[in-house]
Amino acid sequence: MYWTLELASYLDDAPWPATKDELIDFAIRTGAPLEVVENLQELEDDGEPFETIEEIWSEYPSTDDYFFNQDEL
Repeated sequence: MYWTLELASYLDDAPWPATKDELIDFAIRTGAPLEVVENLQELEDDGEPFETIEEIWSEYPSTDDYFFNQDEL
């Protein structure tokens, strides 16, 4: 299983929180690449819903990563 920013971005609009099956269904319905579906299928399923993409890919950049303090520029 591997994630890239491009692959993970297909789950930005997923209905969080969501179970593994719901995420797979969402990825298929929205036309995400096969790699996204395969990555989701490889996730361990403990029956608990995932709250955010960060629970799937911990390195997913948050919106805070894109904003800079004007004083630092």
